[in-house]
Amino acid sequence: MLTAATLFDLSSFGHPQLFVDGAYVWTALNGLKRYMNDFPYTLPEDPLLPQGVPLAAPVVLHGGKVLAADGLQIHYGDTTRGGLIVRDSGEILAGATVIMAGAVLLGREIEFGGGVLVESGAMIKAPTIIGEMSEVRQGAYLRGYCLAGRRCILGHATEVKHSIFLDDAKAGHFAYLGDSILGAGTNLGAGTKFANLRFLPGNVTLRINGDRIDTGRRKLGAILGDNTQTGCNSVTNPGTILGRNCVLMPNTTAPSGYHSEGTLISPKSYRRSG
Repeated sequence: MLTAATLFDLSSFGHPQLFVDGAYVWTALNGLKRYMNDFPYTLPEDPLLPQGVPLAAPVVLHGGKVLAADGLQIHYGDTTRGGLIVRDSGEILAGATVIMAGAVLLGREIEFGGGVLVESGAMIKAPTIIGEMSEVRQGAYLRGYCLAGRRCILGHATEVKHSIFLDDAKAGHFAYLGDSILGAGTNLGAGTKFANLRFLPGNVTLRINGDRIDTGRRKLGAILGDNTQTGCNSVTNPGTILGRNCVLMPNTTAPSGYHSEGTLISPKSYRRSG
């Protein structure tokens, strides 16, 4: 059976309860809304964090409080390596998160881990969970029910809805992810698109080992195993599952179904890498 254990190492992921032992891996998406609706969010209500309008000035989240960035010293280093550093009169505010002017938050059910950077122009709709040392880049559009682990990148002009990023997953540029799961250490090339809805009515079905399996889901994008990569302008059909350490080459469309560990998918054909 194609379970989470086939594709992911969940030992350090902060939300392993999304994945039920022995269940098909895509069932994690079935429980995502319930899990996120019940999550204990801690974003404070504060005039510095207005709802639905661009922030007029950058703010810092630290120690459960919202601080005006004016007067603080912010070093914008590599966020995913802990390089975002905020100081107050020389003293480091450990784990401080920075939300830049021009970002838009819509809803209070938004959780930021420590050391997160949200750049200008990002739109974040509740509910959303962003793990520590992650980066939401300029123009990112998070449409709700987005859950990202530690050190993730939700990149420029990338649209995400009802999806899960495991630790160190990166969708840096011009991507679309709907009803999808990125394993740890995955990386999407610029322009990667995960189609999540069939042209014809009905649930997404998968061919696995010659069998046709009804996922029970009308919408299902792609599920990428740990350390899998996609090339620029690649596309996946609804219900595409790539095992660990796979490569989807640039300008390539991946067929639906399960592609086992180490598969290389090229424009002309796909084969197991050696």
